[in-house]
Amino acid sequence: MNGSQVDGPAVNGLLASSLGRDEAREAAERELADPAYRADDPSWFDQAMQWVLQGIVDLLEAAADVAPGGYGGLFVLLGLVVLGAIAVRLRLGRIGRVATSGRRALFEAVRSADDHRRDADAHAARGEWAGAVRERLRAVVRALEERDLLEERAGRTADEAAVEAGRALPTCAEQLRTAARTFDDVVYGDRTATAAMDAQVREVDDAVRRARPVPVTS
Repeated sequence: MNGSQVDGPAVNGLLASSLGRDEAREAAERELADPAYRADDPSWFDQAMQWVLQGIVDLLEAAADVAPGGYGGLFVLLGLVVLGAIAVRLRLGRIGRVATSGRRALFEAVRSADDHRRDADAHAARGEWAGAVRERLRAVVRALEERDLLEERAGRTADEAAVEAGRALPTCAEQLRTAARTFDDVVYGDRTATAAMDAQVREVDDAVRRARPVPVTS
């Protein structure tokens, strides 16, 4: 066997027999300092992960010791916490939807369709197209209520009014939905209103006034 291929333990044995104890120890330390002996050591990342996982295990064990029923009771408690968080989230979502629905209510006060039309014309004369669109659609919906084609209901939104009115006046259903989208975009979506938008809603108002209702079958 070639001398360069003698393994570490053999070298250490020869050194221990021919050198003094101190020299042998130093030779062994130099041999063990070879990077080849540390190749299989865990990396710093592995050590860190082991530390984190051990911490989690210790935490769970400590919690299980004080939880009724040990680990079973701990998992039940964790399940209750998760369910509670879901319930709170659903409740907050419902409150948000109610608030949004109220903010998007179509009417702020009870006025006649003609009152809304006059206000719309006044806005249009001043070039205030957002106000014209808003009052024009309110006139459309109020006129439908005055004809008993829509039930008077506080808090109704433009979209809801368009869907309900479209059932009674199917020939105007698409126009009503388009006008409701324009209303929402202008009043709540900060879209810049134009004279064309006002003219569009005016056409819907005229079409709805001329349309004859169709009996709604259940």
